Amino acid sequence: MPRSTRIDTAPPIASADQTAIDIFIERLWAEDGLARHTLAAYRSDLQGFSRWLVLRHSNLLEAEREAIFDYLAERLGQGHKARSNARLLSSLRRFYRSRAPHVGGIDPTALISAPKLSRGLPKALSEVEIEALLIAPDPNTTLGLRDRTLLELMYACGLRVSELVRLPYAAVNLRQGIIRAYGKGGKERLVPIGEIAQDWLERYLHEARPVLARGTAPEALLLTRLGRGMSRQMAWYLIKRHAQTAGIPSSRISPHVLRHSFATHLLNHGADLRTLQMLLGHASLSTTQIYTMVARETLKRLHARHHPRG
Repeated sequence: MPRSTRIDTAPPIASADQTAIDIFIERLWAEDGLARHTLAAYRSDLQGFSRWLVLRHSNLLEAEREAIFDYLAERLGQGHKARSNARLLSSLRRFYRSRAPHVGGIDPTALISAPKLSRGLPKALSEVEIEALLIAPDPNTTLGLRDRTLLELMYACGLRVSELVRLPYAAVNLRQGIIRAYGKGGKERLVPIGEIAQDWLERYLHEARPVLARGTAPEALLLTRLGRGMSRQMAWYLIKRHAQTAGIPSSRISPHVLRHSFATHLLNHGADLRTLQMLLGHASLSTTQIYTMVARETLKRLHARHHPRG
């Protein structure tokens, strides 16, 4: 076996591998409609493995099971986490499975099991922390009113950051009190807004959005000071900034924290898993079930704090 080499200094990939990767990515885009950053992650995983294979005088189309085992082991030795290797293996598995029916090839990932992962609980803010976060922006300013609306919608609807920034103005139905969200793979779902969030949304639409739009008719619901739709990075920056104002430690904030809090608080107040699954847009109920673990941990802490035999 060749001497271990830092993966990011490996030589360029073979042209045949690049062609195969391009065909695979195009097929994913055409058949599944995956988001751009998801396609980029697939491409990065496959290109990294391809570059490493050059050191073994091999390529993606000839790779055997032993090569995949060695690559995963080397990555672990270089400090990559088990979760990162699990994602990489998922990318390789999908590549080889999609390729085999077309070229009569053998899937080298067929008998490789994914690394066992500890199932971490999603972080969720308390209801008191959520209230402090929601009132952090100054709603008497145009941008403050926009930010208050952003936070209210994320928490009231359980939206992903990417779903929120892609939300078009036309997706809002104030009369029915719902929005049409577009999740992973472009899947649509209807989500109720809630009375409080709807009040803030109506105020934003009447007072702040016309100012930000500057006489134009932009498609996006939430606008920057330049009248354009905001990016995921900008939305995340705004959440972090207002969390700091609310006195919430940065360790308790992530791009998904309001979505996790939405789900956890609904369960704590009696929502059932099927309802939560529909609201979150999860394809599988098993993805939603992790929130029951969060609710149980909350109940255990309350019991330990307040029960005489806790």
